[in-house]
Amino acid sequence: MHYDTLIRNAVVYDGSGAPAQPASLAILDGRIAALGGLPHARADAVLDAGGLALAPGFIDVHTHDDTQVIRAPQMLPKLSQGVTTVIVGNCGISASPVTLRGAPPDPMNLLGGAGDFRYPTFAAYRAAVTAAQPAVNVAALIGHTALRNNHLERLDRSAGEPEIAAMRAQLRAALEAGALGLSSGLAYASAAAADTGEVAALAEVLDEFGALYTTHLRDEFDGILGALDEAFAIGRHARAPVIVSHLKCAGAGNWGRSGEVLARLAQAAPHQPVGCDCYPYAASSSTLDLKQVTADFEIGITWSEPHPEAAGRTLGEIAADWGVPLLEAARRLQPAGAVYHGMHEDDVRRILAHPLTMVGSDGLPDDPLPHPRLWGAFARVLGHYSRDVGLLPLAQAVHKMTGLSARRFGLAQRGLIRVGFHADLVLFDPATVRDTARFDAPVQAAQGIVGVWVNGVATYRDGAATGARAGRFLPRAGDLRAGFAAE
Repeated sequence: MHYDTLIRNAVVYDGSGAPAQPASLAILDGRIAALGGLPHARADAVLDAGGLALAPGFIDVHTHDDTQVIRAPQMLPKLSQGVTTVIVGNCGISASPVTLRGAPPDPMNLLGGAGDFRYPTFAAYRAAVTAAQPAVNVAALIGHTALRNNHLERLDRSAGEPEIAAMRAQLRAALEAGALGLSSGLAYASAAAADTGEVAALAEVLDEFGALYTTHLRDEFDGILGALDEAFAIGRHARAPVIVSHLKCAGAGNWGRSGEVLARLAQAAPHQPVGCDCYPYAASSSTLDLKQVTADFEIGITWSEPHPEAAGRTLGEIAADWGVPLLEAARRLQPAGAVYHGMHEDDVRRILAHPLTMVGSDGLPDDPLPHPRLWGAFARVLGHYSRDVGLLPLAQAVHKMTGLSARRFGLAQRGLIRVGFHADLVLFDPATVRDTARFDAPVQAAQGIVGVWVNGVATYRDGAATGARAGRFLPRAGDLRAGFAAE
């Protein structure tokens, strides 16, 4: 048999969590065509893997790449760490369906300026992604805050019945056009005024489509258990799976509580479909929030509109230079972005290792000085946490970034190395793979990623993009509740 591509002598981590097996793999017409010894196989392109690890392409379940996949479709921050699929529209903010009245409200401004919100319908956004031909596959959620922006003249109040009806109509149209589900960001001022009833009424639409609900919890600090209970209640009301975004114990007063937080998640799991994602760092990043200003831990400034020179400095340094309290300095910097070193490493490890946890980067590609997770999250799990720290076996680490993610989000025939599945693949060196992005120098590609194939096309090789862009828009495939029942 003659194939398009043949990868010989690999050690295959198939994405299921099973132990690795030596094998060769053949690609034909964008799919995995054969797997095994393949001694007589021939191909147009042959690569000897020399015993390196071959895994399904990584799936970044938590991104804010909504506009990036169109404006910078080469997607190098993700491709260079082995990511072949991104899920956009998280934390209640999405590029569509959006109609702005002026500047995008915080935190929608994390996705770009007013000119980047050009998609009044989800169908228009899907068409734009397809036209841009990004180097990675794209699947998308619909943001609750984006819907609120469309139908409320001010965001510091809850929605009334006519506004909820209008938001439901837009959500339904987006789900009909292939959206994965609804996301919320109830911790942000633009959505905090939305009561549980508003979100639950919107989420009811999810049941009709077997779509899911993801949430940046209303409170990741002291009130996290109550916020989890709210999320689970919304999921039960809507008969929808619940994914808790970037699960964490934020704030110094909250350190050490990951055990009880994970216990609450595990208690819900037998009764309803639930899961979570996390990024492998003890620091978060978002817009500069006055409610989070504290002297308990370091806060780094990533951008500031009135004071662009502040990027790369700490809030403490800036306040000292100006001779003002931290809170006053933060007020003067706004609108701005920040990195909050507000988590404890032990909590990060406990959450990352939990069986219900997937890996997502939560990277912010528009930040001029982004959190290093944008370029390093997946390599950090493989290198630092799996190999160096020994937190979890490599097969399990790969599973959290591939098979588990594809099953939860209903990405059909992806996330596993199986004959007939789409050939999204990453070849890496387990001995050398590591993240190189740092907080003071975050724009650096991971090491040890040898090759990446997206839909069977060689897209990244030996530290550089090939220039090929073979990503596709991935519409919701079937009832996503089935992916949780499999557990």
